[in-house]
Amino acid sequence: MPHTAPSSFSRRRFLGVATVAGLGTVVLASCGDSDESGGTDSKGRTVVEWWHIQTTEPGKSLWPKQAEAYEKAHPKTKIKLVPLENDAFKAKMTALVGTGKLPDLYNTWGGGVLKQQIDAGLTEDITDVVKDWIGDLVPASRKPYEFDGRMYAVPMDIGAVGFWYNKAHFKKAGIAAPPATWGEFLDAVKKLKSAGITPIALAGKEKWPGMYYWAYLAIRVAGVDGMQKAADAKDFSGDDFVKAGEHLKELVDLDPFQKGFLGAAYPGPTGQGATMGNAKAAIELMGQWAPNVQASEGKGLGADLGFFPFPAVEGGKGKATDVMGGGGGYALRKGGPKEALEFMKWFVGPEGNRALVTEGKMIPVNTKALDALTDPNLKAVSDLLNASTAFQLYLDQAYPPAVGQEVNDSVAALIAGSKSPADVARSVTEVAKSQ
Repeated sequence: MPHTAPSSFSRRRFLGVATVAGLGTVVLASCGDSDESGGTDSKGRTVVEWWHIQTTEPGKSLWPKQAEAYEKAHPKTKIKLVPLENDAFKAKMTALVGTGKLPDLYNTWGGGVLKQQIDAGLTEDITDVVKDWIGDLVPASRKPYEFDGRMYAVPMDIGAVGFWYNKAHFKKAGIAAPPATWGEFLDAVKKLKSAGITPIALAGKEKWPGMYYWAYLAIRVAGVDGMQKAADAKDFSGDDFVKAGEHLKELVDLDPFQKGFLGAAYPGPTGQGATMGNAKAAIELMGQWAPNVQASEGKGLGADLGFFPFPAVEGGKGKATDVMGGGGGYALRKGGPKEALEFMKWFVGPEGNRALVTEGKMIPVNTKALDALTDPNLKAVSDLLNASTAFQLYLDQAYPPAVGQEVNDSVAALIAGSKSPADVARSVTEVAKSQ
């Protein structure tokens, strides 16, 4: 499932600065382009066709490098890489679902779309094959690919959303420590405004950055279990979800965002990333790719950049250690070659994962590679994930595509002032019921 609505600029493209998820040249190939896929080549090697979205550096070079290293150590296996730009990948996968045949090994973000592929009988249940080594991977990284206690993909990337803040701005505003509760967060926003500092950078045009606020507030108020119950019942009309919207409206009513935020994109010289990176706002709620985007789109904050988890909500059922995030993984088509999973075992094994961390600037998914992470910003996110008490996949990825789109649209409307908290809960429920 898309990590963002199809009409929005994909966040996953910015995971790429940290996890490289696709802004480059489109390579259009399909699993029908070669009769080698899942078979053998002229050298008698088993061919594993691997669709991925690493089309920018460092992944553009690192993925082939890793495949080549594996082939040298495993001469009976050929890894056939098929790199696709993010949107092209989604479009081609949608078309292939109708044919009933997917690539041997393909990129997935878990959630709704993977579940649809599983229900259609297109994706292999890999639980028994990976049971001896999958436990080495960070529990939160596995969560998006588990359904009914069964495993359907191998995670290679994991991250979490939290608040990135400008320490110098906080100091100027007299904020001694990052806020631990929603009430303290609102107080911090007021102090920043009083100090003449724009509190929050927001890409209102993109919709998904605003969704993060409502999603986290819902997680804090309803708890992750409450989120799951609502998803199962297709009913988000309960008081907890209305309260989430009311808390968000409390923030919106403080007018905390930069001038022109409703028309602001995430990338670009006037986007959310640049606004933070150029110290024109004090806070942004964003994933682990934020520091690199701030530096690439703006000047970057250097030692002034800090990170803190989304605060607890007073009286809520959720914990401050409940985390929302996501990542990427690779699934095996139904009946795909066993060599594909042998490659994945190596790819995310201790040494393979170390290469992704040190050369690809990614957060480790293998617990035995955690010591390879030295970047303090990414380490803060990794520590948050490893200490998490529950993990919630991004809502526009966890839910069926139409529901995820409605969450983004309705929350954007609340932020713009055209929908009430109750309207948001009602609209999301209506779309969920229609699925």
